[in-house]
Amino acid sequence: MGEALISTLDDKGRPQVVQQTLIKPPQSQIGPITEQQRQSLLSTSLVAGVYDKTLDRESAYEVLAERALKAQEAEKNQPEDEPKTIKRRRETVLEAFAKSTMRAIGSQLGRRIVRGILGSLLGKK
Repeated sequence: MGEALISTLDDKGRPQVVQQTLIKPPQSQIGPITEQQRQSLLSTSLVAGVYDKTLDRESAYEVLAERALKAQEAEKNQPEDEPKTIKRRRETVLEAFAKSTMRAIGSQLGRRIVRGILGSLLGKK
């Protein structure tokens, strides 16, 4: 047996008065345990039998690979006269430029309109 000085916290997290207490040192052994000790520890364990089985669950990679394979097979089996799924095409440089320009003009025009309305309401120019 040994002695220690401890302090605990109350319900509000404030430290309490330091107290003297007796402690039991941990039990340990230098070197490996025997097979008989191992079996005894395993049989009296709280989780005995819980982690004894090896599980080989299906991984996310396997699930996604199977899904991709099914999609490929469905695409191969799809009749030619049926329209295939539409894939979105990338916009050209000209389309991107036009879209960006229209967005800039629209936001600039919107700002001017809002400033004009607010200016007239608040009496400022």
